[in-house]
Amino acid sequence: MNSDPNAHAQLAASLHFTPVVDWPFMVVLVATGVVLFVFSAFYHKRALGWRCLMFALFMLVLFNPSLLKEDRNYTQDIVALVVDQSASQSFGERMKHAENALSYVQKTLEEESDFSVRVIHAPLDQMLSSRTDLFSALDQALADIPAKRRAGVIVISDGQIHDVPQDVERYKDAYGPVHLLLTGRKGEKDRRIVVTNASAYGLVGENISVIYRIEDTSNITQNEAKVTLQLHDGTERNFYVPVNNEQTLNLPITSAGQNIFTLSVDGVADEITLSNNKTAILVNGVRDRLKVLLISGIPHSGERPWRDLLTSDPGVDLVHFTILREPQKLDYTPRNELSLIAFPFNELFNVKLHDFDLIIFDQYRVNNILPDIYFHNIVRYVRMGGAFLSSSGPAFASRSSIYDTPLGEILPGSPTGHVTEEKYTPQITVLGHKHPVTRSLVWNNRASTSGEKEPWGDWLRYINVKANRGDILMSAGNEEDRPLLILDRVDKGRVAQLSSDHIWLWSRGYDGGGPHAELLRRIVHWLMKEPDLDERAFDVHVNKDQVTIEKQSFGKSEETMSMQTPDGKSRLITLKENTQGMLSHKLKAETLGIYAFEDVQGMRKFAIIGDINPPELDGVITTPKLMQPLIEPTGGTHIWLSDTPRPSLRAYKKALRYGGSDWLALRHNDDFTVTRVKDIALLPEWASLLALLCALLLLWWKEGRS
Repeated sequence: MNSDPNAHAQLAASLHFTPVVDWPFMVVLVATGVVLFVFSAFYHKRALGWRCLMFALFMLVLFNPSLLKEDRNYTQDIVALVVDQSASQSFGERMKHAENALSYVQKTLEEESDFSVRVIHAPLDQMLSSRTDLFSALDQALADIPAKRRAGVIVISDGQIHDVPQDVERYKDAYGPVHLLLTGRKGEKDRRIVVTNASAYGLVGENISVIYRIEDTSNITQNEAKVTLQLHDGTERNFYVPVNNEQTLNLPITSAGQNIFTLSVDGVADEITLSNNKTAILVNGVRDRLKVLLISGIPHSGERPWRDLLTSDPGVDLVHFTILREPQKLDYTPRNELSLIAFPFNELFNVKLHDFDLIIFDQYRVNNILPDIYFHNIVRYVRMGGAFLSSSGPAFASRSSIYDTPLGEILPGSPTGHVTEEKYTPQITVLGHKHPVTRSLVWNNRASTSGEKEPWGDWLRYINVKANRGDILMSAGNEEDRPLLILDRVDKGRVAQLSSDHIWLWSRGYDGGGPHAELLRRIVHWLMKEPDLDERAFDVHVNKDQVTIEKQSFGKSEETMSMQTPDGKSRLITLKENTQGMLSHKLKAETLGIYAFEDVQGMRKFAIIGDINPPELDGVITTPKLMQPLIEPTGGTHIWLSDTPRPSLRAYKKALRYGGSDWLALRHNDDFTVTRVKDIALLPEWASLLALLCALLLLWWKEGRS
């Protein structure tokens, strides 16, 4: 019974010999017979022909001829039908052409009993693969099919395939004829932007150079293209550049951590896709040296924690001044014995003010040293993007308060005029437990937890202030109306206000101590706009094609932000509060490229699906060139489905060419399996003996008459 439903049975017969004795003996017998025949020819010429006939009959019996009958099942040849389902297939009408061709070829071949179709969809991760790897999937699918049963390969694709075998000789006969059905159209247009050189790192405050090129296909006649550069802060620059020429662009690195720039170019009419008209440039900002100016109003015990924090970091350049003797102070020390240096207020707060990344006023009190004009300079410095930290002492609540200077414009808390001298535990507020600066502060292996006693020691002094704006992250005890730590944003800059001068108690281990170094480090880094400590920042996580956007809720139940897809389309998405108290939204990416997200504060982040510059979007024009080195040696062809949507299909046993511009052929291999073998002897034993006996009698009779 035929075990293969795709095979048809056929009977085949062949003649073969099974000698009665081994082949060496047969050779000896033949040689002996030839010698005797030659001897008879010279000395005994009687009945020479009959003797030859007798010898031939004898040898025929020894060779034992048999008829071999085989029941063969001719199996179907396998046709591999590879369907490209990569991202580039979604452009134009390619997917439509591919589906129609698949349906037509599959139906036509299934009606042909000599062929069996094996459909292979690749890449396996469909639209989000960074590469179009079809032949790796083809080899895997045909691993169980011997080469002699492979009738050919038909690839339905745009021709942009990244794993075409380079060893053509090895694969020349492995697949059979290889054909390519092209899903795109001739004369497609495409413009893309290619970054040829970009540094992965850059120093904060300096520029890096990026080399890029705008590439147009030959059928685009424009000489220039409009390029849009979007900086890390969201601002845009537009300029025109010549196409097909390398250009150099300087990008400013404004913050530590990841700086993301997008470079895009305007499309052209009838362009196949806009997905490769945009690219992202990721540069990790590294601070060379952080320049900090620390001004201590009076010598006090709290100076050391500041110095220890700032001098322990080799990346910090600290300039520290302590005012030891104010101008109005009178004593009897002769002037020629004074060793104090003059306060360089003009150099610090006018000439080199903007060279500093952070200014700290520690227990500073108003005196005749710093005129108001320099306080105005500090305010402008902050509004333009600088950072200012005030650590308040008793002077903040007196007539010598810096709040009564122009600095009052940028300080979020105003003094009430009272100083509380009592024991209290610095408490993280409800907002502070969500803010990255004070969230999960750890001391003695215990993390600060909302609603529980903080795991650190007490302070003994609090400068009473009223919070006018900003975020209150810590309070003096459990009373929310006693703000201890306030953070605020002032235009482009940032301000932090600490309403106590007793953080040094933690550094001395008083009442068990506390996380003074970590808290101060976080405050300073927040002032330096470190992305990891930005409370307004939202996170974008990518897992294959799943994109998750998360943001701190800060009392909101939902928030709307805009999303721009790789093809330039925009839509709104809504983040809703989840069980962890975060605002989140999940979506499934539908194509490769860069997804841009922007919240209501104007902060932008990106999700890159696939590689930053994926090979899948590197070349999107339909072309047979990549496949041609494999098509030509196998005798295959390429056909444009836009011109010939239904090419004719043929089958040849052997041919030099298996296709043309509107037809393709497959190879008939005539492979079979043998289900039964029957060996039939042509001369049965009794017939062989009878024939030999008769031949001997006839030879004896002939020689007797001679």
